[in-house]
Amino acid sequence: MHLLDWGLVAFALIIVFGVGALTQRYMRSVADFMAGGRVAGRYLLAVASGEMSAGAVVFAATFEVIAKAGFTWTWWQWINVPVGLMIAITGFVIYRYRETRSMTLAQFFEIRYSKRFRVFTGCLGFFAGIVNFGIIPAVGAQFITAFVGLPPMVTILGSNIPTYMLVMSVLLSITLMLTLAGGQITVMVTDCLEGIVSQILYLVIIVALLFMFDWSEISTVLADRPAGQSWLNPFDSLAVEDFNLWYVLMAACLNIYGTMAWQNQNAYNSAGLTPHENRMGNILGRWRAYGKSALTFLLATCALTYLLHPDFAQQAAQVMHDLSLIPDEHTREQMRIPMAVSHMLPVGVKGAFCAVLIMGIFGGDSTHLHSWGSLFIQDVLVPLRKRPFGAKQHIRALRLSITGVAVFAFLFGAFFPQTEYIIMWWVVTQGIYIGGAGAVIIGGLYWKKGTTQAAWAALLTGSVLSVGGITARIVWQDVFPLNGMQVSFSASLTAIIVYVVVSLLTCKEDFNLERMLHRGKYARITDEVGEKRDPQIPFVKRGIFARIMNFNSNFTKSDKLITIGLFVWSMLWFGIFCIGGLWNFIAPWPIEVWKTFWHVAAIGVPVFMALVTAVWFTWGGTRDILALFRRLKLEVVNELDDGTVVGHQNLDEVALAHDGEVTEDVASDPTHEQDKSGKS
Repeated sequence: MHLLDWGLVAFALIIVFGVGALTQRYMRSVADFMAGGRVAGRYLLAVASGEMSAGAVVFAATFEVIAKAGFTWTWWQWINVPVGLMIAITGFVIYRYRETRSMTLAQFFEIRYSKRFRVFTGCLGFFAGIVNFGIIPAVGAQFITAFVGLPPMVTILGSNIPTYMLVMSVLLSITLMLTLAGGQITVMVTDCLEGIVSQILYLVIIVALLFMFDWSEISTVLADRPAGQSWLNPFDSLAVEDFNLWYVLMAACLNIYGTMAWQNQNAYNSAGLTPHENRMGNILGRWRAYGKSALTFLLATCALTYLLHPDFAQQAAQVMHDLSLIPDEHTREQMRIPMAVSHMLPVGVKGAFCAVLIMGIFGGDSTHLHSWGSLFIQDVLVPLRKRPFGAKQHIRALRLSITGVAVFAFLFGAFFPQTEYIIMWWVVTQGIYIGGAGAVIIGGLYWKKGTTQAAWAALLTGSVLSVGGITARIVWQDVFPLNGMQVSFSASLTAIIVYVVVSLLTCKEDFNLERMLHRGKYARITDEVGEKRDPQIPFVKRGIFARIMNFNSNFTKSDKLITIGLFVWSMLWFGIFCIGGLWNFIAPWPIEVWKTFWHVAAIGVPVFMALVTAVWFTWGGTRDILALFRRLKLEVVNELDDGTVVGHQNLDEVALAHDGEVTEDVASDPTHEQDKSGKS
């Protein structure tokens, strides 16, 4: 890398360190550390949470898929459009979860089910999470090592040590320092600023790639594929293994089933100023994602062109030589496109992309560290303690746990031989938890007849089947017929059936959803604990379209415009998928038509969206960061708001029980648990 490239990287690091130092003083309570004080605006949520998908490991994972399936994967993913719209626009799961005021998913499980269930899910979620996260720092470090051009091995005191381990230790140390500084406040603000800077750098990289490569060169390479494995024609790609039509169909079902179940971004689910802000943050996040896709596909397809087109044969030979120096075969294949990207980008542009990667690593790893470290304390230690933590002691315990996750991730990444596709590894390890948790979450939020017995049965069923599938893949890899996605799908479907059947068999009295969601006569509680209320009061008269959009009194004119725009834009692509599919069934498009189609759909339109979203979210993210600091200054600290649950209510709400109906409801609740002394 040139001095200019390193200068851009240094600029990114200065931003991160500066903001980390600034935000630490705003963290004054457990709720601040865990959920950013619950005062984040929609643009802050959208940009910051989206930065998690901008790290080196995400680029590496996406490059693997594109190298396997090309643009055809994008075509089949348009099947998911209605699914994504339903989740985003309706606030499915996300809205109701925010209404519970829980800071972790397992805290909600104690409110809805029982303390034992909370502890068990806390342990299971923590285990699945840290194993899932374990490969991420290592792959990110390998990407940076290959991209920067560092030697694969270095000699220290006579011992050969993989260079990526040293890179991983430096990046993890910086990330850990940021996460410990101010918890979710620091994570949110730094991730948002990283996202804003990255969006600007995206445009620089995109412009450079458009000048460096001609579409005729790119499309020639993409068209040169064996029958059944096309990178352009999705109807000639059915022989592609793993990332094909069936993968996407199962993913669509799991996207609904597993909404918010995976807790690698848990704090963002409870950080919104109101449930409506969380919903709008999710909607805006989908707009922002369109811009990033242009860079990902351009980089991958240009890298493939650089490696395979005759015009770049000499440069490709140098790439292959450098790859041959990597001893591990799987890592060598995984780093093929990153190494090509490193060689093909010019001075300045290479530094810009390196800055994007490093900021993405900080963003993704800090969110993971915060989520999994907090989960262990909040959902294992807190409910097991007879006496609650003091505020300072609680935050100290959170910081120690986060440090422990960082140490585990380093050791796991250093010694575990990861041989799966990155995305497949994520699917399999997530299935350990999501396989049963999805049914438990949806049933608990939406069905008053769901029972604790059903929750136990569904979670154990889904987890056992997922772990069994993972074990079978390892032991009988050559003969076991199911891949990671198929294992997860089968486990989830079985867990749903088990939850419904056991609930119907064991339900003796309906659960009080109104109290849990702070609706009706319980809505006043949010005022009394010092939180802004977000009444979900529908308009008196609503048309069919307004009901489809799930509009209520919280939607302003601009909210409606943003939401309707997302609906129309997304359904446009779903319509193209439907019409294109029918057209190709009747009269298949020749390869030249597919070349033109993808030039517009996968390059031209996303590049335009990258420009629009860069301006839009730079304004919105900056506005929300400033608003966050203003709100934190005015925040009234409530030390009882620490994630403790008593009698199926949050501790700070139970403190209000003396002044009315809450006492009666808690006392008469048939699911209310007491310890041996008779105290809640």
